[in-house]
Amino acid sequence: MQPVEQRDEVEMLSLMLLIRRFEERASQQYQAQKIGGFCHLYIGQEAVVTGAIAAVRDDDYIITAYRDHAHALARGTSADACMAELFGKETGCSRGLGGSMHFFDRKNHMYGGHAIVAAHVPLAVGMAFAIKYRAEDRVTLCFFGDGAINQGAFHEALNLAALYKLPIVFICENNLFAMGTSVKRSTSLRQIVDRAEGYDIPGEIIDGMNFREVRDKVAEIVDSIRKEPHPAFLEMRTYRYRGHSMSDPASYRTKQELEKYRLDDPITRLRAQLTREGKLTNEQFDLLDRRAKETVLAAVKFAEKSPQPPLDTLYDYTYADGAMEPGSPMPAEPAQERRESALSPNTNSP
Repeated sequence: MQPVEQRDEVEMLSLMLLIRRFEERASQQYQAQKIGGFCHLYIGQEAVVTGAIAAVRDDDYIITAYRDHAHALARGTSADACMAELFGKETGCSRGLGGSMHFFDRKNHMYGGHAIVAAHVPLAVGMAFAIKYRAEDRVTLCFFGDGAINQGAFHEALNLAALYKLPIVFICENNLFAMGTSVKRSTSLRQIVDRAEGYDIPGEIIDGMNFREVRDKVAEIVDSIRKEPHPAFLEMRTYRYRGHSMSDPASYRTKQELEKYRLDDPITRLRAQLTREGKLTNEQFDLLDRRAKETVLAAVKFAEKSPQPPLDTLYDYTYADGAMEPGSPMPAEPAQERRESALSPNTNSP
């Protein structure tokens, strides 16, 4: 048997492979028109979420933006449930009602998947406030992209987190582009981490392509937060190998730039580290990769065979129970009622 810390690293490499193969298969199924709507892939950024998850406990809170497939898989949501959600099937992690951008798994404390840029950051602060209010020994990890740092909600959230000294780690996955706009053109700061300094929140820049660096730094910060609650900010320098979404050809960057970052693939880097240290053989890696591919292929078959959500569940999770029956007309807005009243004859007039 390998020592626990070594076995865990091999398991984390296996998780990174699962994420990579899942995203590749999702791309294929999207092109086959089996997945609709938006679809944002995480290929190239695997070390960020895997390293962060390796540093926390299962009962800690996780929340992220729309590039969320990897976060659900890393948190323990099955590939079957994730793929079924992409297919819009009832067996999906959000029962087919959320789709690619709204993965959710309460059992594993993965609270979304949120499509509006930076809108989930205040929610993360609320979760951290709940932890402190209830005197729980937990931490919230809030993941977001570099495009979120220029939103007002982001700054309001950081202000409250600093004011109340909340147990939260803000993790900016800086993949250098907010959709198709380079971070150099979208922010006036030289370093994103400087955003936190104005709120007296300690921050650091991390190599987001290095699993060990991510894991060790998050572990260090989380340990500090558990001893005495406080917010922290990490800027993870990473890179996505695909476009912003499946509809993005990524023509705003050069092939030379892409190839430069491909040479620093996070999976290749961790594999090389483990191989050099005698913890992994080529045969073992091939086995891990084959298992990941088989798991994802089985997930596609599961999703294809799964049922569509029944039409009578269309209003589930949208309105409070009893607020509206399926098929009933929408109630008139008060303002609309006033307008109609003003336009109708006043029968009470003399």
